[in-house]
Amino acid sequence: MLGNDNQTFYKQIFKLVAPIVIQNLLSAAVSSVDVVMLNYVGQSSISAVSLASQYANILFMVFYGLGTGATMLSAQYFGKGDMKAIQVIEGIALRFSLSIAFLFACLALFVPQPMMQLFTNDRELITIGASYLRFMSVSYLCWGITEVYLAILRSTGKVVVSTAMNVLAFSLNILLNGVFIFGLFGAPKLGAMGVALATSISRLIELMACFGVSFFSKDIKLDFRYMFVGNRALFSDFLRLSLPALGNDISWGVAFSMYSVIMGHMGTDAVAANSFVSVVRSFGTVLCFGTASAGGIWLGNIIGMNKLEEAKDGAKKVMKLTVITGVIGGLIIVGAMPVVLRYATLTEQAMHYLKYMMLINSYHVLGAAVNTTLIAGLFRAGGDSRFGFVCDTVDMWCYAVPLGFFAAFVLKLPVLWVYFLLCTDEFAKWPWVLKHYRSMKWLNNITRDDLFEEGL
Repeated sequence: MLGNDNQTFYKQIFKLVAPIVIQNLLSAAVSSVDVVMLNYVGQSSISAVSLASQYANILFMVFYGLGTGATMLSAQYFGKGDMKAIQVIEGIALRFSLSIAFLFACLALFVPQPMMQLFTNDRELITIGASYLRFMSVSYLCWGITEVYLAILRSTGKVVVSTAMNVLAFSLNILLNGVFIFGLFGAPKLGAMGVALATSISRLIELMACFGVSFFSKDIKLDFRYMFVGNRALFSDFLRLSLPALGNDISWGVAFSMYSVIMGHMGTDAVAANSFVSVVRSFGTVLCFGTASAGGIWLGNIIGMNKLEEAKDGAKKVMKLTVITGVIGGLIIVGAMPVVLRYATLTEQAMHYLKYMMLINSYHVLGAAVNTTLIAGLFRAGGDSRFGFVCDTVDMWCYAVPLGFFAAFVLKLPVLWVYFLLCTDEFAKWPWVLKHYRSMKWLNNITRDDLFEEGL
């Protein structure tokens, strides 16, 4: 089915990478459109939305962790040809994602101000951010469903369909951003709240589109009845694989949000500059992160066929691609600097921060590319999610976050020095990550035989 020569490998990887990169580009485009449009509303709106969006970032990490658990199992069972197991896995993931989405939606709807106070003590930012979170609550629920379903589609090779759903949502989001931020076509002029309303509407339509795809699909259905199908063996495997992945992504996501807490207490100039940098960085990582996702899917399918030697050879090729795409990502950030610095309408101090933050990210992206490919791509494809959890938790909570707080609030270093120290996080864990990769202990076939016999 899948060849082991170079030409076949790169052809198969490209078929997976291309739609994932398009999807990631559109995701980055939505974030950039938010910042660009809010740039004309005011710096306070940019800063407030940037801080409030940290909750969506945390939620994304939760969904990504659950989706990863589903993908780890589904990709290998797809290689094995067991579609019934994949349906049960989808139901298990939906149980968790809907529960967490409901919790976040309730918090955003009923207690948005305390949520904002965790990130800033600026009253204006708290007021704007609280309104933003209320409008976002609906999108969290829709997202909890679509993220799991699209993860299952990607793991079974249907990346084009998954990407089409995201293209629909992102395109609508960009269009509706303009409508509700500026009050086009007779719509109310909502400013920062318009961003949240546009996101919620586009997520709702994306969910409806997923139901449409499910209706015509012959094998992968979005059916809530799967949530009530029990299988002890699969549930045990899902927990064993997903909980470390979920813990990994939550631990990393919350820790990364602490970077925003640190920046948020160093002034609105630092927050605004960081908002622009986040957008530019997302464009710089689309290719390398797409390679990581595609490599993980491909590797999971190969391992499910029990072709472990071919999987080892393929993993080495994915790593080479990652280094190349990481360098390209850094060059993209450097190339974007003149455009960003020309059109950003920030204060003089914020512009100074922005310039050097982008330079720091031009090499930081390579560290992130390698770690993401290994921890979230190859290791998880081989059924190893525990190493990433331990590695990222120690790196972020015992090194990066304490270092950032100490530098900012004890040593009281300048903003750029604090930011530089925070961006050493990815390189600090390279020795352990690369050592684990070379050991090949992460490469395992995690599928089971006779799943639906004897009440398993």
